[in-house]
Amino acid sequence: MWRYAPVLPPADEFIVTLGEGWTPLVRTNRLGQRMGADALWVKDEGLNPTGSFKARGLACAVSMCVELGVKKVAIPSAGNAASAMAAYAAAAGIEAHIFMPRDVPQANYLECKAYGARVTLVDGLISDCGRMVAERGPAEGWFDVSTLKEPYRIEGKKTMGYEVAEQMAWELPDAIFYPTGGGVGMIGMWKAFDEMEKLGWIGSRRPKMIAVQAEGCQPVVRAFEENELRSRFYENSHTLAAGLRVPKPLGDFLVLQAVRESGGTAIAVSDDEMLSWGVHLASDEGIYAAPEGAACVAALEKLLASGFLKRTDRIVLYNTGSGLKYPEAYSTRFPRTASGEQDKLGGLITPR
Repeated sequence: MWRYAPVLPPADEFIVTLGEGWTPLVRTNRLGQRMGADALWVKDEGLNPTGSFKARGLACAVSMCVELGVKKVAIPSAGNAASAMAAYAAAAGIEAHIFMPRDVPQANYLECKAYGARVTLVDGLISDCGRMVAERGPAEGWFDVSTLKEPYRIEGKKTMGYEVAEQMAWELPDAIFYPTGGGVGMIGMWKAFDEMEKLGWIGSRRPKMIAVQAEGCQPVVRAFEENELRSRFYENSHTLAAGLRVPKPLGDFLVLQAVRESGGTAIAVSDDEMLSWGVHLASDEGIYAAPEGAACVAALEKLLASGFLKRTDRIVLYNTGSGLKYPEAYSTRFPRTASGEQDKLGGLITPR
C-alpha cells in the first residue's frame, strides 16, 4: 500500500511494513453466472499479512507510533485488528496490550500470543473491551489505537479506495459492498474518493456504497431504515462473524453519510446465508472468504433479486479476511470425525 506513501502520514524512514496492500481484484466467472451478475469482482483482503484488511490500518498506525516515539499500544478488538496490531507492534519492537471477547476466534488468540502481545480475554463484547482500554490506558501509559480514537488507522484503510480505482483503470464501479462492523474501511474509501477527485485522478461519480451487517447485530441497518443520523446500541448482539459483532460503531454517522450520499443502502444477512454463500464463493472461484466477506455475497443476491442493482452493473465485493481464520464457523458446515471424537476440528485446534 506504500505506493501511495505521498498521501499517507508517516515519513518514509519510519514505515513499518510486512508487505500489506495491493491485494488482488479478482473478476468472478461461475459465481457471477450463478447470481446473474455480468461484471462482478472480489477484492480479496484476506491475502494481507495476518489475513485481513486490518493490516493496512495498523501498519500506518504503528508506523506513526514509531515516528512519535510511542512505546506501548493498546487495542480492543473482535479479533483481526488485534492480530494485526500484535504483528506490527512485534515488527516495530513496541509493547502491545490487547483486549478481546473471550469467545473470539481461536486463530486470533493464538496469533496474538505468538506475536508476544499481552492478551486479556474479556467476558463481554468489543464495547466492554473498549471501556477497559479507556479506563486503564492513562495510568498504564498506553497509546489507544481504538477505531477512530486516533487518526492513522483510517489513513491506511483508505488505500483500499485508491487501489480499487487504480485496478479498475481509474473508473470506479457502480456498487461497492463492504462488511460493516466498525465501518472504518468504508469511511476510509469514501475519504479516498474525495482525495482522488481533488487530485484529478477520478471524476465526481461515486459507486453506491452498500453496508452489510449481520441480522444478529445490525445497528447501522436499523439507523438507515429509521432515517437516523446515528445508530443506537444493538442489544444482545450475536453473530458468528466476529468482525460484524460491533453493537455501536463509533463512526456510524460517517458510514450512514457515505451510504446516503452515494445512493447506496444498508442490509443485513443471516449467519446461515453467510456460510452458504461463503462455500459457493470458495467452490466457484477458489476464494475462501471470512464470514464477513461472504456476507457481501449473500447481500448481493438479495439486492439483485429486489432490483436495487441491475445485472449489468459493475460490482465489487470486499472480502475483508481469510476464511482460514474461522475454522470454528466453517466447521459447522463440514463436521468431521477424528479419532472417534465428533466435531473435532483436527490437530491442536479444537472448539473451546
